Formats: sequence, structure tokens, C-alpha cells
Amino acid sequence: MHDLKRLRENPAAFDANLARRGHPAVADDLLTLDRERRSLETRLQEDQALRNRLSKEAGQRRGPDGRPPQELLDHVNELKDLLRIRDTRLREVDAELERRLVQIPNLLSDDVPDGPDETANVEVRRVGEPRRFAFAPKPHDELGSRLGMDFERAARMAGARFVTLKGPLARLERALGSFMLDVQTGEHGYVETAVPLLVRDNALLGTGQLPKFGDDLFRTTDDRWLIPTAEVPLTNMVAGEILDEADLPLRMAAWTPCFRAEAGSAGRDVKGMIRQHQFQKVEMVSVTTPEASAGEHERMTECAEAILKRLGLAFRTVILCSGDTGFGATKTYDVEVWLPGQDRYREISSCSNCGDFQARRMNARCRPSGEKKTRFVHTLNGSGLAVGRALVAVLETYQDEAGGVAVPDALKPYMGGIERLDPR
Repeated sequence: MHDLKRLRENPAAFDANLARRGHPAVADDLLTLDRERRSLETRLQEDQALRNRLSKEAGQRRGPDGRPPQELLDHVNELKDLLRIRDTRLREVDAELERRLVQIPNLLSDDVPDGPDETANVEVRRVGEPRRFAFAPKPHDELGSRLGMDFERAARMAGARFVTLKGPLARLERALGSFMLDVQTGEHGYVETAVPLLVRDNALLGTGQLPKFGDDLFRTTDDRWLIPTAEVPLTNMVAGEILDEADLPLRMAAWTPCFRAEAGSAGRDVKGMIRQHQFQKVEMVSVTTPEASAGEHERMTECAEAILKRLGLAFRTVILCSGDTGFGATKTYDVEVWLPGQDRYREISSCSNCGDFQARRMNARCRPSGEKKTRFVHTLNGSGLAVGRALVAVLETYQDEAGGVAVPDALKPYMGGIERLDPR
């Protein structure tokens, strides 16, 4: 949601910012609705005050028959009908204004580079050297077929873009999730939070997935939605609340399954675990003051990077350009891990500062101690990390020529003595 006051003050700047995303101008249409809404509110107040005055006068002016003058009663009734008509129109204008506002993406931070798509993203840093192999490294799906990764059986029961993992490979995935959550909660200050995997419309509207991205979500028959990311329930923990600024930042983390229809991705990443309908992810969410959100964004990105450093995986961090920045974000860093089997970097974490965009949609505010005035909080979210993609990176980076995979040192305490996955 957007601040209409900011739009009124500088509609040209509002449209210019949206144009960086390739979004059409909307300020004139929004301001037209806004002016009508404010005019209706003013006239409703004036008409209601007049009706109240005339009704009082009618009670004081009574003729010999004990009734007020008919012309006065007619005027009161006319005002009653007019109030009903204007109130109906005000509700219509309010609904139309909100319908349009919720479909407009967040305004971009000034330091987001311009560009049409991912080709214009700007590398911020590169950490670690991709491993050099004395043999041609295999992709994870080829390695996994002999380690307990099964796409065929998963497809028979669920369709494409699902996988089953078995034995030590399943344990390795569990180890990755446990390790990530332990680091983010035990070392980085995020509070472990167990959340619902099913949410209602208002939760997805609050974080920006609805109404625009409904086609990419799974909906149940009782009008609930499977979460596409734990960002949704974690961020909605503060929906409708007024927080004490002294308690900020709030930092929360959850390890959950995530569910996505992957609408529009036909033909992309059809092999392997890169793009699945169901996957696991450790998600981080921060709620903070406007002044602290930029620094919190840098911190969150470093928390995501720390996992890759501990796993000994090469990666790079990029800032997304205007055309690649997500709907709800004002600025996003993507962390991309090196995948030897694909000979390229692939996204494994996306850390976004949403400013007050989600907070306005959720009505989440904060108040300085001892003050009455409130303001909207800033919300941030980031993967810490995507568990399945981390598994892909570990398999491809730690493979040997025989098809076995060494367990990274950071994961050995979680593996019950297993230090190597051997092919069957």
C-alpha cells in the first residue's frame, strides 16, 4: 500500500519511480479518486450536521396539531436520502481506490540500479573460489539418482516438480535445515518461530502476494492458502499491532515447507530440485524502525551469507536492478551460490527491504516510549537459506569422481557419524 499524502505532494516523482519498473503512470487516476473521496467525506459531514440541526429544529417547532412544519420534515427526509446515496458512493470510491492501490508495486530505493531484467543486476561482492575438478562434475540430479534422490516415484504420486529423498541423503537435507536454523537463532539473534502453513486471504494481502500473484499459490477448498514462504506468517505476527519502539528490532526465523505453483515457469529448470512445487526454507523476518531498516538489510544479507561461508560454498551477492526487484521490495540483494554441475551461480537467498509497504497493508505500527503518535514500522525478509538449493550446492561441490559426496565439516555434528554419502 502507498502513502497518499506522498502521492499528493509529488505525483510526478511517484510515476517516475514506478516507470523504473516499467509500470505505467497511475498518479492522475489515483488522485482523481482521492479528490472525489475527500469531497464526499466533507459533504457527508456537512449534510449530516445540517440534518442534525434541522431535526433538532423540527422538535422545537410544532404547530397547533403538534407536528413540525411539513416543509421542514420534507427537507430532513431529503437529506436522509442524500446521505444514503453519498455514503454508498463513498464506499464504492474507497473500494476502487484500495483495489487499485494494492496492485501497485513498492517504490524503489534511490540506490537500486536501473535495468530491464536480471542481466542488469550489479555484483556487490564475490566470496570464495569455485572448486576446480580433475574430472567433469556431475549435476545434482545425476549424482542424486544413486544417492537416494527419486523424481520418478514422486511424479507418480504427485506429478512433476516433486522429489523424494531417502536414507543419508534425506538426513543431509534435514541436517542443512537444522544447521541453518541453529545459526540464525543461536548466533544471529533470530527467534525460532513455529507458524501455520495455511493462511487466509488477509495474510497474503498484507505481505503483497495477493491479489497480484494468486496464480502462483495453492488454494484449499475452504479458502485458505498454502504458504509460498514463511515470510507470510512471520510478517503477519505484527499485523494490526502497535509496537513499542524500544522493543525493536524484532527478528524471527522459521524452518518450513513452502508451496508454489510455479505459474509461468513452464520449461524452466524442469530437471532436478532447483524449481519445485514443494521445498524447504529457513526464512528470516525483521521488523524495525524506518531509521534502522537500511542497516538491518545489510545485516540480514550477511546472516544469509554466513551459512554459505560455514559450508565452504563459493557465492556472490548482487543488488537487483529496477526491472528485477520484486513487487513488495524497495531494495533486494540476491545471494547466488556456485553450482559446479551447472557451471553458474544460482540464487539461494533473496533479502529484501520492504520499507513501510507491507506495514501499511497490515496496519503494523510502532510508538516511541512515552509518546502518543504512531508511525508505520519497516519490514524485511530473507532466506537463510533455501534448504533444497543448499543441498544441490553441497552435492555438486563436495562430489568425487566415483559419485560419492563428502559431508561438509559444519554438518557433521548433525549426521550421526555419517561423513560421506556413497552411491548405491
